[in-house]
Amino acid sequence: MRPETLRAVWLDGACADVTLLGGRIARIAPSAEPPRAMLLPPLVDAHVHLDKTHAIDRIRARPKSLHEAIELAAADKARWTDADLRARAGRALAEAEANGIAALRTHVDWSEPARPLAWDVLGELAADWRGRVRVDRAALVPLDLLGDPDLGPGIAAEVATAGGVLGAFVYRNAHLPAKLERVFALGARHEVLLDFHVDEGLERAAQGFDTIVALTKRRRMAGRVLCGHACSLSVRPEAEVAALLDVAGAAGVALTVLPTTNAYLQDARVGRTPRLRGLAPMHEARAAGMDVIVALDNVRDAFYPYGEYDLLDAWRQAVLAAHLEPAEWLDAITTLPARALGLPAPRIEVGEAADFLLIEATGPEDLVTRARLRPQVWRAGRPLAAEPEPQRESA
Repeated sequence: MRPETLRAVWLDGACADVTLLGGRIARIAPSAEPPRAMLLPPLVDAHVHLDKTHAIDRIRARPKSLHEAIELAAADKARWTDADLRARAGRALAEAEANGIAALRTHVDWSEPARPLAWDVLGELAADWRGRVRVDRAALVPLDLLGDPDLGPGIAAEVATAGGVLGAFVYRNAHLPAKLERVFALGARHEVLLDFHVDEGLERAAQGFDTIVALTKRRRMAGRVLCGHACSLSVRPEAEVAALLDVAGAAGVALTVLPTTNAYLQDARVGRTPRLRGLAPMHEARAAGMDVIVALDNVRDAFYPYGEYDLLDAWRQAVLAAHLEPAEWLDAITTLPARALGLPAPRIEVGEAADFLLIEATGPEDLVTRARLRPQVWRAGRPLAAEPEPQRESA
């Protein structure tokens, strides 16, 4: 077996020659040449919706608000059969693999006490795709249901038995603190991770994030709580938000920012240019010690009618929308989401598996500039060949 060397590649801010042998990284040495390409570790997406995805062709209306999108998606659920879910989610996973996503967390709508069909189908797909794309499931339950003292415990037990993540949609609910207290108690009892859609709107009175932070701190659940969206933080008084983020950072709460869906749905009105984009304060959250993650969220569904499972595209949009320094924010789609999902950090180091993305860009700024570049995905020291979607054997 002969070693193979990738010469003059950008890696962690330096130019290196990377030697591969036996499917692993054998050597990393400084290169005397300027970089001709770059290496990134496998990507991790902490927030997608495989149950809703790729349904846009049959959803004729386009929403002008989050609540309109919720209604359109709810109407589409009548079409969600085993075959339909499997076809749409399978297409999504094939796109994710081709674009270098090695692991993802999909939220699954759980709007009734009974376990939804999509939960089971996506569990089967997770098994089918094992070794190619890791799929973790998070139950997305209305807070009023999950926080119900009679109904919430049964849902939490089912999620825990399946090795899933417990999640809720939180937005100005009545008796919100008491309901969140019950959710946190269920998370602690079953020792599961918690993942919330919280304050996904532009009302200053939406402050569910505050309660989640306080409960995480009080229950000492650092590293086990992830909040997605938190759009209302973008319109609340800056001093108030800064103090809150300091507490969140110390408590160990992580934040997922979803640039595409939030930009599409927030402050949307016919014939009027939006002023407010709903982007959570990424710089401030990171400065306060929070892990800040960028994720895709919705792809070609009622919430966001465009795109594919290309996490680098979402990252580029975040770079532009939030004025991020590209080299400093690559961890938002690699190591930080891996940590939030409880996975080992993807690394390109001597002795590690030769799993990475090889991209014909000279560095992070060039990666933003040349948006049409497609990564070449390498696994075990070889470029990933196009493979058909896994097919389940009939019983």
